[in-house]
Amino acid sequence: MSKILLIEDEAAIRRVLKRIIADENNTYDVEEAEDGIIGLELIKEHDYDLILCDIKMPKMDGVEVLQKIKELKPEIPVIMISGHGDLDTAVQTMRMGAYDYISKPPDLNRLLNTVRNALDQKQLIVENRQLKKKVSKKYEMIGESQPIKHIKNMIDKVAPTDARVLITGPNGTGKELVAHRLHDLSERSKAPMVEVNCAAIPSELIESELFGHVKGSFTGANKDRAGKFEAANAGTIFLDEIGDMSLSAQAKVLRALQESKISRVGSDKDIKVDVRVLAATNKDLRKEIAEGRFREDLYHRLAVILIQVPSLNDRRDDIPTLITHFAAIIAKEQGMALKTFSEGAISKLQEYNWTGNIRELRNVVERLLILGEKEISATDVEMFASK
Repeated sequence: MSKILLIEDEAAIRRVLKRIIADENNTYDVEEAEDGIIGLELIKEHDYDLILCDIKMPKMDGVEVLQKIKELKPEIPVIMISGHGDLDTAVQTMRMGAYDYISKPPDLNRLLNTVRNALDQKQLIVENRQLKKKVSKKYEMIGESQPIKHIKNMIDKVAPTDARVLITGPNGTGKELVAHRLHDLSERSKAPMVEVNCAAIPSELIESELFGHVKGSFTGANKDRAGKFEAANAGTIFLDEIGDMSLSAQAKVLRALQESKISRVGSDKDIKVDVRVLAATNKDLRKEIAEGRFREDLYHRLAVILIQVPSLNDRRDDIPTLITHFAAIIAKEQGMALKTFSEGAISKLQEYNWTGNIRELRNVVERLLILGEKEISATDVEMFASK
């Protein structure tokens, strides 16, 4: 049952509104507050799905109440109740975030329709937030070690913003998982996340890949083609291994970040883009800057937020959890019976020097599932997981 709070100083109007709303298929639980101060106290103590608030009230007017509600619980839709002389103020409250306003005396159908629509919107907001919290299993970050908790906490703070993030760390540590979690928990999650592996694209093609080209701009350019920045418009672009990008392409990326504009290869026409940029590298960009291979101005544009992903050797407490996680996935993928790992086997694996990090651990788990006994022992680890 949806819970509604009605804040109205005139008792007669409160009774009428409550009767109209509460009688709607008996699906609404309506509570009353005779002024804004009492209403705010109730809002602090209870969770409401919708609030109806009068504009003209003693002690605290509806505009101030709305402002306080948006500070306390911004997700709750608020319908303002306006007298004939309050229409300009009602419009002002819409700009402040009110869902709608109802004029006195209220039209029955308009009132009920507005209440239903506001409650539907609240439900959509709740569902959307729940979906964002359920980050795709494919890109789930496994582990509860202190370094991983720190990264997850940073992501939760940074994801809702449009701040650029530079993700650093050795190969195989899961830098792309951080990027996907940042996108999935952001306001851009419904728009695309476009990935570009800068190390895998030849230097002579990287600009065309990122910014597109026009027909005839170079040999083989048989038609106009949009680039990755355009494809990611309104969403996120993830520039993986950005330390391998050519200086020429770096200059164009810098312009895109500074001006939110790109131009296709062979064209002087500017194209506006609205893209959040995430970047990752396994290189020491400070060293690359010193040796003239990376632009310092681009580094500072990208590194608004720095997230350092730890090596597996720095988060050994997560190895048992990762083994269980990978074993379940691999057994399902391979169509084989799930095997268990003995305490001795897990201890042995925790002692290894994981130069290949998470990627290497996954390969070793797969090898042990295929070659090891029903319960994988320390002996199996010594035989099949040796470096």
